[in-house]
Amino acid sequence: MRRPKLDRVANINDLREIARRRTPRIFFDYVDGGSYSEATMRANVTDFDKWGFAPRFLVDVSGRSLNSTILGRPTKLPFMIAPTGLAGMLWPSGEVAGARAANTAGIPLALSTVSICGMEEVAAATSAGFHFQFAMTRDRGLAEAMLERARACGAEAVHFTVDSLIPAMRERDQRNGLRVMTRPSSRTIMGILAKPGWAMTHMPNGKLPRFGNLPPESGRDIIEQTAAFGRVMEPNITWEHLTWLRRTWKGKLVFKGTMTIGDAERAVEEGCDAVVVTNHGGRQLDGNLSSIAVLPRIAEAVGDRTEIIFDSGIRRGTQIAKALALGAHSVMIGRAWLYGLAAGGEAGVALAIRLLADELSITLGSLGLNSIDELRRLGPSLIEPV
Repeated sequence: MRRPKLDRVANINDLREIARRRTPRIFFDYVDGGSYSEATMRANVTDFDKWGFAPRFLVDVSGRSLNSTILGRPTKLPFMIAPTGLAGMLWPSGEVAGARAANTAGIPLALSTVSICGMEEVAAATSAGFHFQFAMTRDRGLAEAMLERARACGAEAVHFTVDSLIPAMRERDQRNGLRVMTRPSSRTIMGILAKPGWAMTHMPNGKLPRFGNLPPESGRDIIEQTAAFGRVMEPNITWEHLTWLRRTWKGKLVFKGTMTIGDAERAVEEGCDAVVVTNHGGRQLDGNLSSIAVLPRIAEAVGDRTEIIFDSGIRRGTQIAKALALGAHSVMIGRAWLYGLAAGGEAGVALAIRLLADELSITLGSLGLNSIDELRRLGPSLIEPV
């Protein structure tokens, strides 16, 4: 795939526009869209504007550092790459490209169960920390085999995603046929052929790729596998499943999907090492509160007992700073890295990370701070509702 010029990219939205032009609509909309009217997805971004900084001045900030830790591992930045499905449909071996960019930046990557690249090749591409997002299956034997495979790959943490159990109504996907497709439609094929560079690199044999973490018998390509995966997924996950997972998985366990104090407290009681404050990027329940709206009270309730990871709506370094000031220990980026990936592969992901890091460093200095620890400690006095 011919690499685009990224030298004029100034922010994440610029990467999004390049991604939109280069990617077949069916896959771009899958990444870019949310549920129903997408009100929650938009609120995840705009609700950051309900908080304003009150900076301090006349402080020497020449020694600024973005070094941090995530789940006990030292990192060069206070954010990581979130687990996102179908990343490999945006760029060839997309998850490996993301892992390499994350490794260079010194941050962890969490891999989705429904990734195109298998966990073995992704884990081999990074030494900066590899996490695995685990999907519970009806068959406990299959679930145990998936966890054992993650352990053998060196996964330092498992992310148990609990907020996407019921298939969401994403109207863009419905219009594009992605929700009901069993074989590629003529409309889908024409949309793919309209992006010949994408088609030649992703479908060299005229066939769609497969999910790398699912067994061979699950289907010939991602469409067949998606239908099969829906049948083997556990449709009714309860706290009992988390108890089982905590007993089965001996490494770090992350509870991904809390929006209430009660769920966060129960996750801590069950032995989770971190909770992710997220509404799944506005992709599940439209009308949900934004993630940033609920972060302060969840952090106040459990922040002294577990790590708080924030997710949803991050497009700017200022937003990362606000999340950290409001109680998050670290942040995950989802669409931001996917836009970079679709825009330019590994170089695009590296650029997305660098844009966010540069903006965060400028914000840190403008607040009169020299470190991420200072931001977490003094942040509540430097940010106010507006």
